[in-house]
Amino acid sequence: MVVVAAFKVFYTTSVAQSFIKTHSCVQSTPSFPPGIPVWIIVTHALNFFLIVMILRAGWQILADHPRLYQKIDCTPDSEWLRFRGPIPKNRVWTAKDDAIMLSPLFGMPGGRHTIGVARHWHFIFDILFVINGIVFIVLTFTTQQYLKLVPTQWSILPAAGSCLVQYSALYLPTEPGGYFRFDAIQQLSYFFIVFVTAPAAILTGLAMSPALDNRFKWYQRLFGNRQIARSAHFIAMVTFVGFFFIHMLMVFSTQFSKNLNAITLDRNEYNLNGVMLTLVGVGVTIAFQVWAVNFSWTHTRVLQRISNMTVGRVMDLLFDHYGPRAEYREKDISPFFWPNGLVPTSEEWTHLKDEEFRDYRVRVHGLVENPVELSLQDLREMGGRDQITMHNCIQGWSAIGKWSGLPFSTLIELVKPSPDAKWVMFYSYGEGGEGGQYYDSHSIKDLGHNQSLLAYEMNGEPLPVLHGAPLRLRVENQLGFKQVKWIKEIEFVRHFSERGASQGGYNEDHEFYGYRDEI
Repeated sequence: MVVVAAFKVFYTTSVAQSFIKTHSCVQSTPSFPPGIPVWIIVTHALNFFLIVMILRAGWQILADHPRLYQKIDCTPDSEWLRFRGPIPKNRVWTAKDDAIMLSPLFGMPGGRHTIGVARHWHFIFDILFVINGIVFIVLTFTTQQYLKLVPTQWSILPAAGSCLVQYSALYLPTEPGGYFRFDAIQQLSYFFIVFVTAPAAILTGLAMSPALDNRFKWYQRLFGNRQIARSAHFIAMVTFVGFFFIHMLMVFSTQFSKNLNAITLDRNEYNLNGVMLTLVGVGVTIAFQVWAVNFSWTHTRVLQRISNMTVGRVMDLLFDHYGPRAEYREKDISPFFWPNGLVPTSEEWTHLKDEEFRDYRVRVHGLVENPVELSLQDLREMGGRDQITMHNCIQGWSAIGKWSGLPFSTLIELVKPSPDAKWVMFYSYGEGGEGGQYYDSHSIKDLGHNQSLLAYEMNGEPLPVLHGAPLRLRVENQLGFKQVKWIKEIEFVRHFSERGASQGGYNEDHEFYGYRDEI
């Protein structure tokens, strides 16, 4: 109220009136034909439909680790923004414990730990959003419509100042309407959303890819680090939401029916046709959201398979051929590393732990010429490797740790897999969240990368119980849930579909994660 009052007073001064008269809020140049082409109408409508799903699924993903950081180590109480309280100090608190519940009214699909389903929707609609955006950009620059959207004169800056004075004083500038041209603030706002915010959302999303970050360390550093990129991704979302509400407020407060006729029917006239068409579009979007929530719970496996056939193939094409190679320094090691997973409670594992794993043997079998059982001492004597790498959890947190262990390529050479063996199953002493043995799979190609290890040390010490003692997997182009802890046995198979529920691993089978989740 104080700001509006101040601008109203300023608006009446000769200085303000002279500035407004000299710098028109609505510029007259450059010239271009009026109207809104059908391709803008279609891409604009699709954009609304797609972003609603992207935002709702994105909120669900954020809810799985509702903390945002500036540092890559994600140490609790170092967040710059969080949506739940501090972690308890009197018990082991895993990253999965930290997830919060979202109502289906806000999250897609809603629920405490439905990140697998949310990511399917988010990535499917991300791809459609990018395709829709490319179509829009190409057509914008192959027609004169770019002149309506892209500033080409420095005079737009004082013109925007003129708009700001008038809007802030609650005097709406006299304008021909978006059917003909945008005023200076509109043009700058739309340009910022289309050419800054949308690309920033895409690029920061890619910066959360372990396959990309652990191959090209420089990429995440464009944003500072992976967690700053995640925070910037959140800020891009807030910007979209804020823009939408201000945009709709201005549509409603300035020639409401005429605005909606322009953007839905390419008509510069007053009637309710555009209003009715807009209501139909909003209704269809809401109906689809209701259907999608129901579909997420009644046909979850179908959704997972659709995602694997679409998103999974795109991931393979864009990321699968990148072997990880990024490494860090000792001083980069994180002071805190979120625990996750259920520590084994079986009598067999407990006995091994009590004996400091002296009797531990990992069984390696399946489609191999030379099945073996190896102790920790055997693994050490086969030759080890140290690496300091970044761990990326599907929930969003990250950490840097030093791992020491046997390169998996050495084990491959020892057991001599048959030509039919293309995948390797890892079975844990631990249980999954819904009971039963935890397991996951990796391609032999990924396991042949230089940074694929059977790790028995973390940060120069024997592997801690919380992080997988006595033996855990490291495959640095993959997300954390695939780094199986407390390894009991390893099996070489033709394809992961031969085991479990055929989707690739425990979380893929029970929580509907994608089998290739590089991002």
